[in-house]
Amino acid sequence: MTLSAVLLVTAVVWVVSVIRSVRLRALVYSLPLPMTLALLTTDYRVDGAQVLGVLGLNLFFVTVAVTHQRWRWPILLADVAGIAVYVALSAGLLAVDIPFEAALAGTLVLWLAAILWLRRRARRRGAPAEEAVAVAETRPDGLPALLKLVVIFVGAVLTQLLGAVLRGMVVTFPYSGVLVAVEARRQLAEFSRHFARNSLALVGFLTAYHYLQDVSSAAALGAGWAAFAVVAAALHLPLRPRQVAHARAASRPPRTLRPATEPPTPTGLP
Repeated sequence: MTLSAVLLVTAVVWVVSVIRSVRLRALVYSLPLPMTLALLTTDYRVDGAQVLGVLGLNLFFVTVAVTHQRWRWPILLADVAGIAVYVALSAGLLAVDIPFEAALAGTLVLWLAAILWLRRRARRRGAPAEEAVAVAETRPDGLPALLKLVVIFVGAVLTQLLGAVLRGMVVTFPYSGVLVAVEARRQLAEFSRHFARNSLALVGFLTAYHYLQDVSSAAALGAGWAAFAVVAAALHLPLRPRQVAHARAASRPPRTLRPATEPPTPTGLP
């Protein structure tokens, strides 16, 4: 654990805590900042287990969302359940040697299946497909700014200590996610859907890093961030025209049918 890692996690969670849009929160959280720092400060390589670790990040948020919102567990207990699921998955992944290409193919298939399922579920509920880019407002939690910063810093120290025992899976451990789940506890389902879509960009980051990690760490990180930016842009740019059209349609007042104009009564007739 390093002080720089703690400060980075604190900064990410602080930024997420002041953003009101759930979609933007998920995008900021998906930035591979903790991954970059973990790769810079350790000698772990990116292999198949780390790519599957992105699925572990999604399972973490799904577990927290289900236990907190559906089962009504306290958010901290739900966080513990999410960490337990991630640690159990990590232990299984580290116990076997997973070829990178097989892990990548499996991750892409599962990601596509999850996205299709989420869209089908949205249609069944009668919600528009653009629900994934809707903006939700958050309510203040009442904590003073300085106290919240202290709480976030202490939480960052604890999650860094926990992540340090996971060996190679520290790369994808949800350092800031543990605290972000607390901040986004009122919109966990929406946050999980947004992050599931954005997680493909993290797969792009790890894939580019994997193929260039034997060249140099600088080249691998540069390629990883470039791949993340390209995939994130591909995920978000096509949605903007539909988002704007949907917002305009929602803000437009409903049309009212005007009664047909009655023809004038002929002169001389009663």
